[in-house]
Amino acid sequence: MHSRSPKRFALAAAVIAALMALPAQAALRRGAQAPQIVSDGALGGRDFHLDLAALLRRGPVVLYFFPKAFTSGCTAEAHAFAEASDDFAALGATVIGMSNDDVPTLRRFSAEACRNKFAVASASPATIRAYDVALGGSGGTAGLANRTSYVIGRDGRIAMVHSEMDWRNHVSQTLAAVRSLRRR
Repeated sequence: MHSRSPKRFALAAAVIAALMALPAQAALRRGAQAPQIVSDGALGGRDFHLDLAALLRRGPVVLYFFPKAFTSGCTAEAHAFAEASDDFAALGATVIGMSNDDVPTLRRFSAEACRNKFAVASASPATIRAYDVALGGSGGTAGLANRTSYVIGRDGRIAMVHSEMDWRNHVSQTLAAVRSLRRR
């Protein structure tokens, strides 16, 4: 029995890795009205109040959901968005990260992982449901959000959705979508 345990573990790890590579399913489709969000979070280690409607008056919003602050994939994704923050700003877009982490954790994450470049806000269970980004489907995994990025146009409509647990394409996909909004 002990000789099978490493094989079972390896098989389970392979299945989990394969599932993580599959695209997550987000219910909000292109053209749908984005649900309003009012939440608290942090920008550069300081408290930040998120009001999506107010941000949209200034330009498009890249709203990206991530599972958990300070995990390897979420930290790498935050670094990537931070590195591209000047590109988003040049296009008039605001980047906001969201997870179900508490505000004290997000204060640290905004300064360290986000490098003071963009805000992160706390996603309530209602927000996670409204954007249909519960990790593991409708029941969710302890209230965590999956990795889904939305580009929301100034009109409040979803212009693009990219839902995939692998963080590496989220920045390039959202930046391309924001650029296409500029051409319209």
